[in-house]
Amino acid sequence: MAFTFVAFCYLLAMLLAAVLIFFAIFHIIAFDELKTDYKNPIDQCNSLNPLVLPEYIVHIFYNVLFLAAGQFGTLAFNIPLIAYHIYRYANRPVMSSPGLYDPTTIMNADVLSRCMREGWIKLAFYLISFFYYLYSMIYVLVSSS
Repeated sequence: MAFTFVAFCYLLAMLLAAVLIFFAIFHIIAFDELKTDYKNPIDQCNSLNPLVLPEYIVHIFYNVLFLAAGQFGTLAFNIPLIAYHIYRYANRPVMSSPGLYDPTTIMNADVLSRCMREGWIKLAFYLISFFYYLYSMIYVLVSSS
């Protein structure tokens, strides 16, 4: 059983997917607090906007590792979310700081429901990814002997 670069990529991706799961859970909880008026929109945006770029960077980072390792199937699995991240960030509201959420529009019912749906979909994607990376890491470790 040899620990190869591919196994390292899957191990790192699994750990980073766990971090992204926590980001998605925080995203869902934050929008639920906003929906039930436990937090005001300005505080909400100030707590969510700093997490947008780290989430995107972490996701792209381990996909670059998959590209370097030649794991094109796993990369193809992640391409739709990467494309969505690029689209979402390119079409963000005009603000003075980086981020996606604008306090003036975040309380609109359609924006709020879209953000909640986005959080649940990302949570499901990251959970599926986590278990896929776990399976792939074990498969690579067992088959490389």
